[in-house]
Formats: sequence, C-alpha cells, structure tokens
Amino acid sequence: MQHPLSGATRLYLIVGDPIAQVKSPAGVTDALQQRGHDAVCVPWHVAPADFDACLRATGLARNVDGVIVTVPHKFAATGLCATLSERARFLGATNVMRRNADGTWHGDMVDGLGFTEAMADAGCQPEGRRVLLVGAGGAGSAIAHAQLMGDASLLAIHDEDAARRGSLIARLAALGRGEVVAGSDDPTGFDIVINATPMGMREGDQLPVRTELFTPEMFVGDVITVPLVTPMIAAARAKACRTSLGTEMFGRVRDLMVDFLLGGEVAK
Repeated sequence: MQHPLSGATRLYLIVGDPIAQVKSPAGVTDALQQRGHDAVCVPWHVAPADFDACLRATGLARNVDGVIVTVPHKFAATGLCATLSERARFLGATNVMRRNADGTWHGDMVDGLGFTEAMADAGCQPEGRRVLLVGAGGAGSAIAHAQLMGDASLLAIHDEDAARRGSLIARLAALGRGEVVAGSDDPTGFDIVINATPMGMREGDQLPVRTELFTPEMFVGDVITVPLVTPMIAAARAKACRTSLGTEMFGRVRDLMVDFLLGGEVAK
C-alpha cells in the first residue's frame, strides 16, 4: 500500500523539458519509502529559459531536499551547485542535487557509473577493452569518463558536433587513463559499442553505428529506454552480441541517485 502523504512528507523533484515521458518518479518514490523515508519524488516541467530562476526559488522551499536533473538541464545545474563531486566538477554536468547543511546544493553525476554497473551486470567490464561511444552530451560525457575510470584501453568518441567531441576528448586525454581518440560510425575492431544519443527513439531514425559490421564478440549498450529494445540492440542481438538496455542502466542510476540523495557518497 502506498505511503500516505502529509505535511511532514519530504519532497524530491525531477526536472526536465519535456518531462511527461519520464518514468522514474514512481521508482524513486518507492526506493525512498522502502528505506523508511516519508518522501515523494514529483515531476517538474521547467523550460531552459526558466531553469535558473526556478532552481533558485526552490532553494527557498524548506521541504525540498533534493533535485534529479534530466534533459536538457544537466550542464546548467552544475552552475547552481555550491559544491560538487570530483566527477561532476570534471564533467561540468550534474544529474542529482542534495542539500548541504547551509541550504546550498551539492551535485553529482552518476549516469556513467550507472551505465558501467549495468554493463557489469551483463557480464562486461571496460578494463582492457576498446570502446566506441556515440554521443558527447551529458550522458555520453559521463559514460566516457566512467569507461576510462574503469581502465578501458582505448576510447573512441563519435559525435556530429565536432567542437563538443574535441573538447571532451582533450579533457579526457588529460586524465592519462587511456588512449582517447575521435571515432566514427564504424564499430570494426571494438570490443564495446555504446549509444548515448537519442538515435533510435523514433521510428525511422538513423542508426548510431553501422550495425551490419557487428560481430558476436562485441558488447553493445544503449541509453534509450523507449523503445525497450532499440533497432541497434535488436541488430546486435541478431548477431549474437551481449547487450545492455537503457532500462537496465536507469535502474542502476536510480539506485545511485537515491544513495546520494540520502547523504551517501557514490563511489568513483
């Protein structure tokens, strides 16, 4: 039976534009309540032009304990945090915020770690592997960082925005954790292929990579949650590749977010 709401219920917001497609409020609410907290997560539809003003006003609401940040606000949220995890500071992106003792916000970015944990659940680790990542946005940047921190030997990044791709490659290469280069839509020679773009959400979308070049030894992952099985994942499974779904990633991300929101420090 659902936990009853009262004036003592603590609020957690999930903010995005659009927001109607987001499924996580129910799951986050369940996770909070299963841990014994009188709390609820509610969707919050805020346009980019209004994001700063809304977040600053929300900081004045004394029963809002945290904010989950989704598209397109992950980069803007970073500038509103007084303190950041090392990971969020490096990426310049934030997807979860909680209160500091003085009422300011502390931010982290757990998309990449969640994806890598979902990969591990499916029997794949980045250590020593050659990784092709499509997408250098908020989620893609976080996944790229997590793959390198997981000791991938080579990370190739493919993104249509050459400036964004180049900036991410330069910052990641400076970590000295593995070779980082520009990639393409050709997955030949890679052990792991990851889509961190919206390509595949709509019928008729261009595929992120040339799926006809998949081989059974490859591991293929996607961040998209709807459809459950994207055309890229379907093509990978037809070639007997092991795969990881967007829903599996976001199950892991949800758990990491709740850990963070309740005061824990998420592992690097």
